[in-house]
Amino acid sequence: MPRPDGSPHAPLLTLAPSSLGQGTANDEIASIFDDIADLLELEDANPFRIRAYRNASRTLRALTVDLAKIIARGEPLPKLSGIGVDLAGKINEIVTTGDCALHSRLRATLPKGLAQLLSIAGLGPKRVRHLYHDLGIETVQQLCLAAEQRRIRHLPGFGEKLEARLLSAAQKGIGKDRRLPLAHVEPLAERLACYLEQIPGVEQATVAGSLRRMRDTVGDIDILVAAAPGVEVTAQFIKHPDVATVLVQGPTRASVLLGSGLQVDLRVIEPAVYGAALVYFTGSKAHNIAIRQRAQKKGLKLSEYGVFKENRRLASGTEVDVYRALDLPWIVPELRENRGEIEAALANRLPRLIESSDLKGDLHAHTRESDGGNSLEDMALAAQAAGLQYLAITDHSRSLRVAHGLDGDRLLQQIDQIDALNGRLQGMTLLKGVEVDILEDGSLDLPDDILGRLDLVVGAVHSHFNLTRRQQTRRLLRAIDHRYFTILAHPLCRLINEREPLNLDLLAIIKSAAERGCCLELNSQPQRMDLFDLQCQHAKDQGVLISINSDAHRTADFSQLRFGVAQARRAWLEPHNVLNTRSLSTLKSFLRGGGDRQTERVQSLCQR
Repeated sequence: MPRPDGSPHAPLLTLAPSSLGQGTANDEIASIFDDIADLLELEDANPFRIRAYRNASRTLRALTVDLAKIIARGEPLPKLSGIGVDLAGKINEIVTTGDCALHSRLRATLPKGLAQLLSIAGLGPKRVRHLYHDLGIETVQQLCLAAEQRRIRHLPGFGEKLEARLLSAAQKGIGKDRRLPLAHVEPLAERLACYLEQIPGVEQATVAGSLRRMRDTVGDIDILVAAAPGVEVTAQFIKHPDVATVLVQGPTRASVLLGSGLQVDLRVIEPAVYGAALVYFTGSKAHNIAIRQRAQKKGLKLSEYGVFKENRRLASGTEVDVYRALDLPWIVPELRENRGEIEAALANRLPRLIESSDLKGDLHAHTRESDGGNSLEDMALAAQAAGLQYLAITDHSRSLRVAHGLDGDRLLQQIDQIDALNGRLQGMTLLKGVEVDILEDGSLDLPDDILGRLDLVVGAVHSHFNLTRRQQTRRLLRAIDHRYFTILAHPLCRLINEREPLNLDLLAIIKSAAERGCCLELNSQPQRMDLFDLQCQHAKDQGVLISINSDAHRTADFSQLRFGVAQARRAWLEPHNVLNTRSLSTLKSFLRGGGDRQTERVQSLCQR
């Protein structure tokens, strides 16, 4: 069972008190709460208790203030959504001692091997509980043996295909070297870079690699530091409280493992060649090869130390200088994948990529009427504080009972509440919507007389993930063809390290969306990041608008929109390719449908 907050199942851990005492980030405290929730679920504990820890973890990860520093100053914790006296006490306990008694007790009651099972893609606490209680499986080795003996397929909710996937994942050790969501790794990397910049003699520190390119998942952290020879950067770096294991250390490089198991590679470069090194260590490999080949065609040599003409260095100090020496404009890191960016640069056709400031609204958000944590007004004001002008309220529909989904009567009541609230709001408009379940046959979970009263209908799959490719495609095509359908939410339904994408013909879905004038969502939730960048790019090429949404479940979640924007930039999307960059009046015209939608599509195709 995936975590509602989108965080992956990391190995269970206990943080050292010394680490927490030196300013641990909130996400490390949140990791312990995630582990507690996993362990409680393994014990089949009260679901409301489990949800409380997951919600608290989500709240902690979204905070911009460091709770450990507040506690270290002896100040009381601020009032936090979903965190009462009991959870606040556990936060204090974790910061003070490195762990809490509940976490330690739960870990002691279950076999240690279950933590390793949780790290395997496709296994959440619910399935691990079945494996443990029904088959006595406690380790990865026992899992492999049971799968080879075809004993897992007979458990409820497993089956032959899942059994095969679990065996393959366990044998390949996917749990050990999986990639983690961008949103979970970025705060760690930025904290390390800030720490390095404070070292005397360091001129700058930059996060490089796939993280700088804003890939949706990150395997490790690369950091580049500019410092003169003799500055003891690596010696100071390995003293950081997050560093658990030193793998390699020298005067200009170091590799370490953090307490979470994530690897960090540090390179120290002389300031004079920092630009060339930054190009090299940002990558991607394919982009680096392509620009190196361009250098060779011009009779030049490109390396991490600069652009050379024979023995004369032409450029190295800045990235702009390096690209200019190759007769290229600077190319933003998100595009450095060798997907046509060099050709576009040479033709002066690089896109004006979308930026977070281009978003005028968010078209997918929840309140406490379903599974959100805040009221209508709280969400409206938080969206406004995030710089948005409108927000669509799209609570779940009735079939999603675990999320306390709305039936027709409750949704009609919410429509009236939104109308009343819009009469009081200034500078913010709430749109009336719903995240309606797409049922197994492709029909929608609410009747037309209800859907017809909404500004927009966001459709989503939340069940029957294992239909055949033909069945799943037919299901979504039928849903998209519904006259009130507006946006297909998280189209692939993937959860990073938890659930594989749906098996469907996405090209057929995109074609149908283009014909109907529907939109596809780029869901910014950290564990979703759905659609992929290449798929967004294909949708753009077909004239289908993308809606970058937060899928916010509480006020802090609007900050996650920037990760969706990053994915959109990797997809070469410009503001006009994104639905919610439009003004409210233009958006309402589009939502009314018909010719307006087809006009949008034609304009989008003409601006490619």
